[in-house]
Amino acid sequence: MVHSEEETQFDKFHEECGVFALYGHAEAANLVYLGLYALQHRGQESAGIASSDGRKIHNVRKMGHVAEIFTPEVLNELPGSLAIGHTRYSTAGDTIVRNAQPLSVACSKGQVAVAHNGNLTNAIELRRELEEDGSIFQSTSDTEVILHLVARSRERTLPGALRDALLQIEGAFSLVFLAQDRIIVARDPHGFRPLAMGRLEVEGQPAAIVFASETCAFDLIGATYTGDVEPGEMVIVGPDGIRRERYTLPEAPAHCVFEHVYFSRPDSVVFGKPVAESRERMGRLLAREHPVDADVVVPVPDSGVAAAIGYSSESEIPYRQALIRNHYVGRTFIEPSQAIRDFGVKLKLNPVRHLLEGKRVILVDDSIVRGTTSRKIVRMVRNAGASEVHLRISCPPTISPCYYGVDTPSLHELIAAKYDIKQIEEYVEADSLAYLSLESLRESVKDSDHRFCYACYTGKYPTLVQIDEIVMAKTGCC
Repeated sequence: MVHSEEETQFDKFHEECGVFALYGHAEAANLVYLGLYALQHRGQESAGIASSDGRKIHNVRKMGHVAEIFTPEVLNELPGSLAIGHTRYSTAGDTIVRNAQPLSVACSKGQVAVAHNGNLTNAIELRRELEEDGSIFQSTSDTEVILHLVARSRERTLPGALRDALLQIEGAFSLVFLAQDRIIVARDPHGFRPLAMGRLEVEGQPAAIVFASETCAFDLIGATYTGDVEPGEMVIVGPDGIRRERYTLPEAPAHCVFEHVYFSRPDSVVFGKPVAESRERMGRLLAREHPVDADVVVPVPDSGVAAAIGYSSESEIPYRQALIRNHYVGRTFIEPSQAIRDFGVKLKLNPVRHLLEGKRVILVDDSIVRGTTSRKIVRMVRNAGASEVHLRISCPPTISPCYYGVDTPSLHELIAAKYDIKQIEEYVEADSLAYLSLESLRESVKDSDHRFCYACYTGKYPTLVQIDEIVMAKTGCC
């Protein structure tokens, strides 16, 4: 199966994003803004909020960070007691505002807006069929395919049209829809991406109902986490209350383990499990599997911090915050005219020299993807005076790209897909390199009933996907 260059680009358009939705609060847009602020780590390219005042859907979506876009003046343009929001990071396709979400349309079912976290694996085929039937697309996002399916459905009600659309799409999706008088959310049958549900008490009124990619968004607005939208489930919140229903039978669970390894914030509960606990357990098991005689354990901030704490606790080697991250690096910056080696990494990290000089250092990070950044960090630590640098990774080698909404590069760019651990060790210039085993990763997330997807570490995908022009059959997850 060979696709054109344009189709291949569309196929690799992953949506690494955060979504938030709220029903039943007079300040819906303001609360969605706060929710998106807490989810900013899930996407820094663009953001948007759509609200409804019961008559009309209002939508603002722009390039940039949440706080930059949603000034008080802009939030005043978003009236109503129900709203949805989205913060986005694309891994391919155009970096332009037309791909920002929520996307909206007016059709026979009324006005509807949608925000999507995930990636549709059959988006190319669906888009081609829709275009052949006369549909005109305004973006390169696979999310627009969903809107077209809804608009063209023969079902007369919006929930019916959504069910019709959901049964045609494949892959990973946690979706939040906004209609004029209700919020509808849905999750794919495998449950790849998280979607939490909560309640926000409103004095003298029924509690507002909220949904978010991570529970850290609930903490900021004072909402209580009540559970997850289940795989294959649709939840409708409207004037008649809350209705939960299965639009399809759930399939073999395939929760993305990378949410716990790296992507989610450590203060979140994701897939019903505290992320910080999982990461600290990864570090403890990493120390048991791959001990080393050293003086200090140093995290690569921020994603390596919890694992490094676990490694230090288990090994009884002191933990030191010897790399300081600059949290205020913008999306663009001016490089000096005279070339400075490893400038990009130096812009984001700076070593604390007196903590590293003469020390044998265990450097803990969450993953190695291409290897180039790891090599620069190892060099930085060594140049700061470390006598030895031992790199420890709190997950297995990443040997396969993700097709379900996480930003991992193509197969030929993944260093572990081409080289063995010894070769990677030499490339990153570490004195030693070791990864957490797959078995220990399973133990870290307490996956005794096989509910997680490990495709990026095994190459075994739970759905039909196209991998570098080789079509793999549905194999089951690991």
